[in-house]
Amino acid sequence: MTKPLDVITIGRSSVDLYGAQVGGRLEDMASFNKYLGGSPTNIAAGAARLGLKSALITRVGDEHMGRFIREELSREGVDVRGVKTDAERLTALVLLGIRDQNQFPLIFYRENCADMALSEEDIDPAFIAEAGCVCATGTHLSHPRTEAAVLKALRLARENGAKTALDIDYRPNLWGLAGHGAGESRFVESERVTAKLQKTLPLFDLIVGTEEEFHIAGGSTNTIVALKTVRRLTDAVLVCKRGPMGASAFAGEIPDTLDEGEAGEGFPIEVFNVLGAGDGFMAGLLKGWLTGEDWPTALKYANACGAFAVSRHGCTPAYPSWEELQYFFRTGIRNRALRKDAALEQVHWSTNRKGDWPEMRVFAFDHRMQLEEMADAAGAPRERIGDFKVLCLEAAREVEGGRQGYGILCDGRFGREALYRAAGSGLWIGRPVEWPGSRPLELEPDLGPDFGGLVEWPLEHVVKVLCFYHPDDDADMKARQEDVVQRLFAACRRNRLEMLLEIIPSKVRPADDMATAAVIERFYEIGVYPDWWKLEPMTSNAAWKNACEAIMRNDPRTRGIVVLGLDAPLQELEESFSIAAGFDLVKGFAVGRTIFADAARRWLAGEASDEEATADIAQRYQSLCAIWDRARTGKGRSA
Repeated sequence: MTKPLDVITIGRSSVDLYGAQVGGRLEDMASFNKYLGGSPTNIAAGAARLGLKSALITRVGDEHMGRFIREELSREGVDVRGVKTDAERLTALVLLGIRDQNQFPLIFYRENCADMALSEEDIDPAFIAEAGCVCATGTHLSHPRTEAAVLKALRLARENGAKTALDIDYRPNLWGLAGHGAGESRFVESERVTAKLQKTLPLFDLIVGTEEEFHIAGGSTNTIVALKTVRRLTDAVLVCKRGPMGASAFAGEIPDTLDEGEAGEGFPIEVFNVLGAGDGFMAGLLKGWLTGEDWPTALKYANACGAFAVSRHGCTPAYPSWEELQYFFRTGIRNRALRKDAALEQVHWSTNRKGDWPEMRVFAFDHRMQLEEMADAAGAPRERIGDFKVLCLEAAREVEGGRQGYGILCDGRFGREALYRAAGSGLWIGRPVEWPGSRPLELEPDLGPDFGGLVEWPLEHVVKVLCFYHPDDDADMKARQEDVVQRLFAACRRNRLEMLLEIIPSKVRPADDMATAAVIERFYEIGVYPDWWKLEPMTSNAAWKNACEAIMRNDPRTRGIVVLGLDAPLQELEESFSIAAGFDLVKGFAVGRTIFADAARRWLAGEASDEEATADIAQRYQSLCAIWDRARTGKGRSA
């Protein structure tokens, strides 16, 4: 009988702080990227990316880093019911760096950390009963309390007929055998550790480790001797990882050479970062093993997932999605530095984005120039625009009411306070970067000439850029605008920010049914793959069809399209919505002045109170949402 969960991992969880600079000492790192960490945590996330229903049992602190782990796991699709919050201890941290292709310094901050307080009371028999497999890692056998928790989970799993797996995951300094500065150390002989591991080996159906990890498990630095010792203690399938030589699986007696084990296809790629590669390998192996593949196939999955990890920055962020893995198998290695294969990286990015937005009802109040004109006309100081944008946010929250599928577009120049208040609210948040009205395209000065200002943006903010581009523009205009958009796209990806590209050909000159599609094709041609497109409210079915087909030809994994408003009256927008809603790629709208313009004029002139302006905006926004919902429900005048 199929169980609700394919695998539960149990053990370490931490926040990895990865040095952003490559090739320097850890002492000299100036900035760090924050990722999920801890072997079982990485395995659970990697398995989820491959389509397994995974869960994690661990403890985290009752603080920001503990909440990060829980939220990030949820975003990855991992079941977090087994992630317990420890009110007394802090979440573990790890500082890591890439010194060169052979040195990867790391420091564990794990003194009395939350996950080492995991106890038998944290193991729920009903939860374990939901899993087809329980996967443990070696570190949590190092302390009596955490060992008791792991052993209870394994006993329950075996009683329920579930499979059990061990990733030996030997870290000498986590067993008290090396100093704080020796986090990179992978092997120190210890009879105590060997005895502890050997006592638990009979509990597993699958045991995975490097040669050094089997040395500690088998009590010998001769790999074959160590494997034969382990075999005398357990009937488990033994998988020995051999670095660039792949891995060997042994289901029966241990032969005299590693080459005689079962093997899977290997992937000779450039080594960039070995940290987390073993966890990626384990996720791939579990995918194959738990879905009934033979060992060569399971090892192929594992080797490929390890290769991805070795080629990228970070642990969990490096792991592939199932779709990405299949794409890689089809295309093969085109660049041994996988992170430099642009097409592969696009698949990686687009299949691992967080969040799902099948409906988009976006209230756009990112206007700057238009609101400045309104304020000037009303004789109001421009500083009041920021207060008005806070009212817009309040109206948006009122209409949203905690439901999914709502969002805002708001700028950082006048709308900074509104953006602060929107953080973490569940709203989709887009933020403009273009200098209003600029053609050729220029960006807000705060971004800097190298767009370095994006490093300060929260990851939940989507970079929105409006480019007034027409297929009939002259070569110089095209080149200047394309250069800005290309560099912005690269900066977005480097800063892990999604991008929305807005194009309005009709604002430049008359546009036929192919104009928007032609612009879309051109941006893909120069290597720009926006996560979102924002298109004008076209009233031609052919125009929408051409635009959607252009996107799907080039990027079938796109987030989708939102329809902009251009200050059109509701009746005109309803007509456009009725056509656009017939295309599945169109997810909703991003409309502004149709919603807020009247309220803004009256409020800036002192003719409406805060409450009156907010109510008016909310009513118009709600009406527009209803128009879209009706169009979507009826699928509009579908193509």
